[in-house]
Amino acid sequence: MKLTVWGVRGSVPTPGKHTVRYGGNTPCLELRLDDDSLIILDAGTGIRNFGDHLINNGESVHAYLLVTHPHWDHIQGFPFFKPAFISGNELTIFGTERPEKSLSEIISEQMNRIYFPVQLHELKAKLNFKPIKEEGEMKIYGCTVKTLYVNHPGFTVGYRIEYNGKTLVYISDNEPYDREAAASLSNFEAAVKAKFDSKKGDPNQRVFDFCTGADVLLHDATYTPEEYIDRVGWGHSHYLFTLRVAAQADVKRLYLFHHDPNHSDDKVDEILKKCKKEVKTRGYKFDCEAAAEGGVVTI
Repeated sequence: MKLTVWGVRGSVPTPGKHTVRYGGNTPCLELRLDDDSLIILDAGTGIRNFGDHLINNGESVHAYLLVTHPHWDHIQGFPFFKPAFISGNELTIFGTERPEKSLSEIISEQMNRIYFPVQLHELKAKLNFKPIKEEGEMKIYGCTVKTLYVNHPGFTVGYRIEYNGKTLVYISDNEPYDREAAASLSNFEAAVKAKFDSKKGDPNQRVFDFCTGADVLLHDATYTPEEYIDRVGWGHSHYLFTLRVAAQADVKRLYLFHHDPNHSDDKVDEILKKCKKEVKTRGYKFDCEAAAEGGVVTI
């Protein structure tokens, strides 16, 4: 498998001179299988550049789009994905929905004519919507794709993709679960909280187990530990917890992901340097890097 990074930033796009090296686009990843089959992970603003790349290469698109959750930073690039405007292309979109709103309604709502000049039904590509109703397993091309509810407001999933003996785990948004803190938070889904609370011992073990043995793990590392103190309940991790996930799961390579919009390239460099020091000091066995736009990872 070959993974190309098109967007790494969390919450809001951050263009400018201070985010040039790591990038300012919100999450989007291109995953190519050995036969060049295409799986897209998330549709943040990075998917716009990816779509332009596909168009410039004259490539027809028959792909699966796996959305972790419908917060704006993970779907806001979709209306600008040019292949969706071309007849003959086909996208099958997986994602969570809510009892009161279907997946297709969630995707189309941001293209309501109040907010956007082109509506979803006007797109010429064939769009298929496959809602993820619960944690489970599915087959895509020759892959086994597993999903897990993670600790983030709304129904948010992580994806585990297994293919030809290799494994990629993508958890873009996830907060360390603390039972005492969770009891006082109202913006998290009760059904998801129940899954964490039902786990004996450390409730985060369910995430560790999901990541076990991954060749590559991309995991939310939005905050420093100091920043996280004032952001409990926002649905994101500090980098020490991210390192713990990788260590407990015995992964081979970790990529810090979902960089805070207030973190400049220099700040991400500083965080990465601290993470590498922690890895060495604690005797962890995995390689650690910070995900950057344009990065290519062979799995």
